[in-house]
Amino acid sequence: MTVVYEDNHIIVVNKKSSEIVQGDKTGDTPLSEMVKHYLKEKYQKPGNVFVGVTHRLDRPVSGLVIFAKTSKALSRLNDMFRLGEVHKVYWAIVKNPPTEQTGELCHWLVRNEKQNKSFAYNHEVKDGKKAVLRYRHIGSSERYHLLEVELMTGRHHQIRCQLAKMGCPIKGDLKYGSARSNPDGSICLHARRVSFIHPVSKLPIELEAPLPSGSLWEEFGQY
Repeated sequence: MTVVYEDNHIIVVNKKSSEIVQGDKTGDTPLSEMVKHYLKEKYQKPGNVFVGVTHRLDRPVSGLVIFAKTSKALSRLNDMFRLGEVHKVYWAIVKNPPTEQTGELCHWLVRNEKQNKSFAYNHEVKDGKKAVLRYRHIGSSERYHLLEVELMTGRHHQIRCQLAKMGCPIKGDLKYGSARSNPDGSICLHARRVSFIHPVSKLPIELEAPLPSGSLWEEFGQY
């Protein structure tokens, strides 16, 4: 766990692809507990430490996660995420280049709970939720392509599902059509940047996560 930003009300960390944000049936220690432990040690706090989860990243995804250190910040951040006031930019490495250099994708996503997977449709369907993102092709290596993705909505597996629907499944993402998995179990999707108005101080915050280690990400380090 790497802390990217911290003040009295919020703490932002760079999540590794293997970490879970909140506890689940695996019983693995979640990032929220790691942050609590970090704060308890750093400030030598007795008793419980408050850490509020404001949003999640899928386990195989890396990048920026915002936690609240106070109930006031948690309440306001929850509202900001609901209203789309937290601006998130992701980087995705894909095998196939998009047909257009830039574009906006709009689909209706239907989530299948049993499969833990979303399915994208080009038209409105029953139980479908509208999903919108913008993408930009920002670089290529010999075998792969780097896309920058801006989320306009926040749906289950949205980027993974919509890029796959476009014919550009994310490298390592077997669930959405990648030919093979990554050795470490990650997928090549990284929450690269986040910007928002601070929930308490009202000052603008802009943060960028370092890229994950590994030769493939290093190939795209100049972008």
